[in-house]
Amino acid sequence: MTLTPDRTWIAWTGMETDLIFNHGVELPHFAAFPMIDETEGRARLRGYAEALIAIGRETGAGMILDTPTWMANPDRAAPLGYTPKDLTRVTQEAVALLREMAARHLDVATRISVQIGPQGDGYQPGMSAAEASASYHGPQIRAAAEAGADMVSAYTLGAAGEAIGIAKAAAEAGIPALIAFTVETDGRLADGSLLSEAVQRLAGATDPEAIMVNCAHPDHIVNAFDGGEWETHLAGIVANASRQSHAELDACDTLDDGDPEELGAQLAELQRSHPALRVLGGCCGTDLRHLREIARQVSGVSA
Repeated sequence: MTLTPDRTWIAWTGMETDLIFNHGVELPHFAAFPMIDETEGRARLRGYAEALIAIGRETGAGMILDTPTWMANPDRAAPLGYTPKDLTRVTQEAVALLREMAARHLDVATRISVQIGPQGDGYQPGMSAAEASASYHGPQIRAAAEAGADMVSAYTLGAAGEAIGIAKAAAEAGIPALIAFTVETDGRLADGSLLSEAVQRLAGATDPEAIMVNCAHPDHIVNAFDGGEWETHLAGIVANASRQSHAELDACDTLDDGDPEELGAQLAELQRSHPALRVLGGCCGTDLRHLREIARQVSGVSA
């Protein structure tokens, strides 16, 4: 098991909104992966890794260090002038950077993960055919395995088919996979299916390291819960700070960063009611304050 059960693991998929709204960094097409090709960008990535590792040291939580590659697929990178060959290089260089950072802090439990995004808009249904998904995402997954990443993490998926394809491609490449669906305010996926249906389809077709939910507020995620056995398959929640819908978030000119302490408390309570949850973290609108609060509350560390 890559994510050992002796601790809670903290993940962060909100770096892009933090960069744009809190630090004034321009990310054309919302893509962070070009930072790997910039001196200042690499420095920022190292700084984030240092800060996450410090949270792990303070709280005892494990820290998942994700590469900034959520947009690094052929469809979404093409407008930025990146070829498939470029994307393989970027993925591998991002892994090398994070491996270097982790090696400096062996006293903290870390895992290096290559972040994978949907082929298209994560708030749309996405790919429905598992075979097409496996073929499409396979190059990035193989690049992750070849670079020595501990795992891949596919976030913000709106259809079970794309999720199954990614999980199967990861299994073929011999690398563990975290697979995260996103839900709307009603607790359903973008394709209209119930979260329970998507989780059961994925669990029935593959055996990923963890099945998760991301890019939704805890209030929206619990709308999907019905007390069914499928909830025991859910191993992670990487939540938005905001209670706004995806459409509202897309239209925002200012960042809704919610309440870090409240978010930490909500996720800690969800972990108590759903003991299978071993990955918690922050997505859109979250920053290092939220991550520290989440890690602190689930680890029982005083403020």
